[in-house]
Amino acid sequence: MGIKKILDEYMEKVPEVVDFSDRCLRSERWNKNVVLMVFDAALTSIGVNYFNAVVPKVRLFKEVFIDSGKINGLKDLANINLDDLKVIWKNERSLRVAKDVAHALSSFGNDVKALRVWAENSRLENWKSDVVGKIKGVGINTYQYLRMMGGVDTVMPDKIVKRVVNEILRKAGEREIFEDIKFIKKVHEIAEKTGYRAIDICFMSWLVQYDDEKRKKYSKMLSEI
Repeated sequence: MGIKKILDEYMEKVPEVVDFSDRCLRSERWNKNVVLMVFDAALTSIGVNYFNAVVPKVRLFKEVFIDSGKINGLKDLANINLDDLKVIWKNERSLRVAKDVAHALSSFGNDVKALRVWAENSRLENWKSDVVGKIKGVGINTYQYLRMMGGVDTVMPDKIVKRVVNEILRKAGEREIFEDIKFIKKVHEIAEKTGYRAIDICFMSWLVQYDDEKRKKYSKMLSEI
């Protein structure tokens, strides 16, 4: 079976992904709030369950810090005391990532434009020396995730996406790919061949792993985040 037909079957299970990807590429996630996007990426960086752990905590962060006016932009997040953030999230590593990424991006501005200007000028081949990529605790997945939210059509080479994409490759009679950069390039190649976008394939992989009940539940959450 051709890879497009196989991918079609996967994508048909999660049609909501296309709209979610569109909003992500327009930097409209979390109601266009760049601080929430950065906090989301920082929490996601430690590999916890996205829908059950990250989403509720980002919502709580919004309530405690954004809605109250304590944090109004990237500079505020960069400068807030680490201990203040621990009322939301105990993992110090990911909190430092949030603060350090906010600090790095704030040199490009203090709103969504900062994220988009950085993302537009970022390059995968130089990711380790990038102003965001070189931050301690920022791996290639976090780097790619931030680029996606900044408007770049690409993919995170995380274990879930690799598992789904490699399953598709096996079904198509192609060899699996595990090395991060090669994997990213392969997803772009698949996207070009099939008419989908790399970002669509990425978010589809996040959702398709769940059973029907959970997939429907999490798919409905996409419009809110």
